[in-house]
Amino acid sequence: MAAHPLRPEGEDRVRLLSRLPEAWRQPLAVVGGVVAVAWLVIAAAAPLLAPHDPLAQDLPRLASPGPGHWFGTDQLGRDILSRIMFGARVSIPLTLLLVVMSLLIGGTLGACAGYFGRWVGEGIMRLADLVFAFPTVILAMVVAAALGASLTNAVLAVLVVAWPSYARVTRGLVLGMREREFVLSGRLLGFSAWRSLRVDVLPNVTGPILVLATLDIGTALLLLSGLSFLGLGAKPPSAEWGAMVASGVDVFDSWWVATFPGLAILTVVLAFNFLGDTLRDALDPRTARAIKERAL
Repeated sequence: MAAHPLRPEGEDRVRLLSRLPEAWRQPLAVVGGVVAVAWLVIAAAAPLLAPHDPLAQDLPRLASPGPGHWFGTDQLGRDILSRIMFGARVSIPLTLLLVVMSLLIGGTLGACAGYFGRWVGEGIMRLADLVFAFPTVILAMVVAAALGASLTNAVLAVLVVAWPSYARVTRGLVLGMREREFVLSGRLLGFSAWRSLRVDVLPNVTGPILVLATLDIGTALLLLSGLSFLGLGAKPPSAEWGAMVASGVDVFDSWWVATFPGLAILTVVLAFNFLGDTLRDALDPRTARAIKERAL
C-alpha cells in the first residue's frame, strides 16, 4: 500500500500495526512469527539460498565454521548450512502435514464420539485410551520399526500416536456444545444430525483445536526428528535434521556437526510454541482483555 503523499511512511506502518490484536503485538508473538516465516522462506527457497550442493562431498572433512562454509562441514565433506536449508524442505512440510492429518482424523473421530455418543463414542474413546496407555515415544518407535525404517513410515508412526489427543479434546468440546440452546433449536427446526454438527457445533469448537494443533507442531517435529535420530526415519544421504544430529554423535569433538541442526529444531519448536501461546491468548476473551489492560 503506497504511503499518503502528505503523511510520513512510518506513520502508515504504525497505523497498520495498531490494527493487529494486542496479543499479536507482544514480543514473543513477533519473535515467533518472524522465525516461523523465516524458516518457511528458507524451506521454499533453499535451492536459491544454499551456497553448496547438500549432497556434494567436495569440501574438507570436518572443517570448523568459517568463510566458505559458515556452519562447518561434516565427516563426508558436505556443507552443513546447505544441508540444514534443504533439511527444512523435509522436516517442516512433513511436520505440518502430520499435524494437519492428525487434526483431521482425531478431530473427526472426536466430534462423532462427542455428538453421537453411545457405542460410537465409547468405541472411539476406548481406542484412544489404548493408544494413551503406551508411552508416546516407545509406541512410535514400535510402529516405525514394525513398518520398516523410512521417513514415510516415521510419519505414519507419529500419526498413530498423535490423533488421540485431538479426539479427546474435540469430544470434550462437542459434549459441552451439543446441549446449547442454539444447537437444540436447530435440531427442532429439522436440521439433521450431520448438518447440526457441521453448521452449529464445529465452527464453535475450532479455536481450541487450532491452538492445540499450533502447539503440537513442535511436538511432532521433535518426535519425527527423534525417530530419524534413532535410525527409524530418514536414511542417508537425505538431509533431515534428526539424522544430521545423529551423525554428529559419532564425531562429538566436532561440535558443529550436531549443534547447528539441533539449533534449527530448537528455533522451529520455540517459534510455533510462541505462536500457539499467542493464538490461545487471542482467542480467550479474558486473557485478551488482560493483555489489552496491561498495554494501556
